[in-house]
Amino acid sequence: MAGKKAKGNRVQVILECTEHKNSGMPGTSRYVTTKNRKNTPERMELMKYNPILKKMTLHKEIK
Repeated sequence: MAGKKAKGNRVQVILECTEHKNSGMPGTSRYVTTKNRKNTPERMELMKYNPILKKMTLHKEIK
């Protein structure tokens, strides 16, 4: 199968802090990561560090 490229299931997603968005403070906390579309078809939610709020907060996938 030389020369053929398989259609990838991994896609780049952006995670944005939910707490920061609701607080009304300036700036945003965002992370870029990849996910497997086949294994996780729904939107990702991860606990990540928010350097502006200086604590772990829930980050949800945005699109």
